[in-house]
Amino acid sequence: HPPPPTVFKERPPTPPSTASLVQEDTGSYLQGVVRLIKNPGYVLLLLSYGINVGAFYAISTLLNQVILKHFPGETENAGRIGLLIVLAGMLGSVVCGVILDKTAKFKMVTLVVYVLSMVFMLGYTFVFHLETLWMVFVMAALLGFFMTGYLPVGFEFAAELTYPEAEGTSSGLLNASAQFFGIFCTMADGQLLNSFGDMAANLLLVVVLFVGAIMTACIKENLRRQAALRKPAAVLEKEGGQQV
Repeated sequence: HPPPPTVFKERPPTPPSTASLVQEDTGSYLQGVVRLIKNPGYVLLLLSYGINVGAFYAISTLLNQVILKHFPGETENAGRIGLLIVLAGMLGSVVCGVILDKTAKFKMVTLVVYVLSMVFMLGYTFVFHLETLWMVFVMAALLGFFMTGYLPVGFEFAAELTYPEAEGTSSGLLNASAQFFGIFCTMADGQLLNSFGDMAANLLLVVVLFVGAIMTACIKENLRRQAALRKPAAVLEKEGGQQV
């Protein structure tokens, strides 16, 4: 009997772009990880990405405790603020992705979004002491917009810095970094919140975001994938053969 037809093919008959010619086989996963760790720009992005997303995880986890401390009984509004952060983040992901696609200024867009995340984290820290609920809504929305908007920007910048490594490898390590820093930031923030209050807890996140912004500023913008897209296919095939 003939084999059943393949519904979903693993890859198209021809590469979708010239850059993909040298990205099809880059060795084992472990070899790819070792090469990524030797890439200083990617290591800085790995740490700064983890810090940003980890801080966001801490904010989301402790959101109810902070809001109910300043606005007792506002359980429903605490839920609404959490929902608003998610919705604003979805919008931010789309907007930041479009801006990155239109400008191709990977480091500039990444750094601007990171710095704005830090700025609005600082605003989020002090807005609770104004005891005005609608201002908390506004600041939380802006914070969610930029912190979640950073996610696709970070992934794309990583793909540029690590080409021709498999994007699954670089993005997988970014996610692992985010989980690690998420645990660290949430635990440290929880301890500070219980011992010294929400201002100390949120200021810790401002500090770690400041460190992450410095790391981002130190990344050398080596856009390997963009350079590959501008090369003729024959040159890339030759380079790919030399790399293998």
